Amino acid sequence: MVSVGTITAPSKSHPRAVKAYIAAAYTGQSLDLAPYDFATGFSHDLRAKFPMAKIPVFESIEVDLFESSAIGYYVASKKGDSHFVGTNAVERALILQWILFADNEINTNTATWLYPLIGFVPYLKPSVDAGQEKFRRTMSVLDKILLTKTYLVGEDITFADVAVVCALYFPYSQACDKVFRSEYKNVTRYVTTVLGKTHFKNAYGEIKLCETPLKYVAPKKEAKKEVKKEVKKEVKKEVKKEVKEEEEEEAKPAPKPKSALDLLPPSKFVMDEWKRMYSNNDTDVAMKWFWENHDSEGYSLWRADYKYNDELTLIFMSNNLIGGFFARLERAHKYAFGSMVVCGENNNSTISGYFLIRGQTVPVEVYDAADFDSYNFVKIEPSQYEEKKEEIYKYMAWEVEGFQDGKIFK
Repeated sequence: MVSVGTITAPSKSHPRAVKAYIAAAYTGQSLDLAPYDFATGFSHDLRAKFPMAKIPVFESIEVDLFESSAIGYYVASKKGDSHFVGTNAVERALILQWILFADNEINTNTATWLYPLIGFVPYLKPSVDAGQEKFRRTMSVLDKILLTKTYLVGEDITFADVAVVCALYFPYSQACDKVFRSEYKNVTRYVTTVLGKTHFKNAYGEIKLCETPLKYVAPKKEAKKEVKKEVKKEVKKEVKKEVKEEEEEEAKPAPKPKSALDLLPPSKFVMDEWKRMYSNNDTDVAMKWFWENHDSEGYSLWRADYKYNDELTLIFMSNNLIGGFFARLERAHKYAFGSMVVCGENNNSTISGYFLIRGQTVPVEVYDAADFDSYNFVKIEPSQYEEKKEEIYKYMAWEVEGFQDGKIFK
């Protein structure tokens, strides 16, 4: 078989490259592999050709491509119109629909849920929980669709099935154990049927489904090493007595100016302990601890709303605004904690959230941030706590109606 081009990837079974190799097998073609080494990364020439520098990338005489779905679809389409890529406009549109579904609904939510568990990105429990919840919603939709279907488009495998099953293989092998899979029987039947095909077995090698799901393991704190004191020798040379007075007393550095918040009376509520509790536990457990330990005299709660919601456009850009605001709150990390979310949809969204702040007023560490004036901070009085508890919980759990994305300041 003549090679249609070369893929740069760590291996043929790499999650982002494997669908192109399966597509090649189904269409009677071959692909060359240029092994990618994470230690050396992209060469100068390859980076010049693919400035995004993300694997996999594809090179051929005809075209150079990045984005794994585009690569896979190109390989699948090389043989012209066929059922594998669609013989008419309807079939091609349906196949494209499922390719986008695999990327936007399966891969995206899988990454949010599982990447923190394997250490690819920092672990933040509300984000992980939201990713799993969105993945489950995707699975429920797919399960209903597959109730009466063996394959997604027509009566035989198409590239739509390659894209979807390759996207599902990672969670099915790492996190979806037998109990999880039993909740989505139609999807599980579909996945095991497709994975049982020869071309999938050849691409993946031994196919194993998850038995013990991934779980987050908090990093262990390194034990402080005991510094052994060296035993001084009894016999030492006498130190000269004649030492200048200015050499005896070293100049002490001027003490760093304290924040006014450091001068407040001590509080029973420990901010660092709260942040650990929130990061490492379910939200209901964390919030129970919060209300049991909250010190309304030492700390205050604030509702924050973005003033210019009518100017917001894309969801990811709105979330970047939150990230920019948090980046400018560097001085407040010791004194504040916040959860802010984006709700709605593209071109019709809002930014809002809650902050816990040391003291009873918004301190300079917060209001001095460049973006502070773009937000309206309203203090929640202790007399309002009972009324606001459910709303605060939803913001901390990222369960606000219309939730799309969010960030935690800690």
